[in-house]
Amino acid sequence: MAKNAHGQTVDLLGEAIVSGRYPEGGVIPPEPVLGQELGVSRTVVREAIKALAAKGMVVTGPKVGSRVLPQQDWNWFDPDVITWKAKVGLTPQFLRDLQDLRRMVEPAAVRLAAARATAQDLAELEDAYAGMAQAVAAHGADYTTHDLRFHHGLLRAAGNLMLAQMSKALNALLRTSFEISSTLHNGPALSLPRHRAVLDAVRARDPDQAERAVLALIDSARSDIEAVLGARSDRPSKRAPKRP
Repeated sequence: MAKNAHGQTVDLLGEAIVSGRYPEGGVIPPEPVLGQELGVSRTVVREAIKALAAKGMVVTGPKVGSRVLPQQDWNWFDPDVITWKAKVGLTPQFLRDLQDLRRMVEPAAVRLAAARATAQDLAELEDAYAGMAQAVAAHGADYTTHDLRFHHGLLRAAGNLMLAQMSKALNALLRTSFEISSTLHNGPALSLPRHRAVLDAVRARDPDQAERAVLALIDSARSDIEAVLGARSDRPSKRAPKRP
């Protein structure tokens, strides 16, 4: 769905910040200048800046204008921020941080899931897995959506409300990771048995095996991502536009 002027302005400014056109600590041009550059009203620019401030990317104030905040202040669980980051180029450090986060959260979650998963949780995991298998068989179908359902199901099966909420926050991060790894030749087909091993261990109520299985899955995803990015590094990189 096409975005309106506000949404487009937020995207353009957000991407300009993430790409470094407006660097951390730097000041974004004033509203009249941005409005003229982007062909929108000052009101649209003002509301876009407010949206970026809500994402922790800028701070505004009298006399100082709008200043870009350090990356550690940005909301990295915000889907827009992740989309902009993916568009301008994912760095090895960003992907390392994502994989580190997965290694901290998912093994603990599957241990709980192995002890607490209900019959409904297991049925939902089986359904998500079946969707992944069908996507592999269809060669090019939407594997990522079912992959996300599977991992969200694992966090929900842990029976912990905070982990369940975290699954929503992780959505954009995981989708970006899965979309990269699934582009590897036979990537989804190779990952399918690793997902099955996690599900079987949870179903068997074996937390140690579930933890080992999910760590193997995460580490294989890391290798897949590194392989994809290694192949991409040989291609010409995209340059950020002169203007947002």
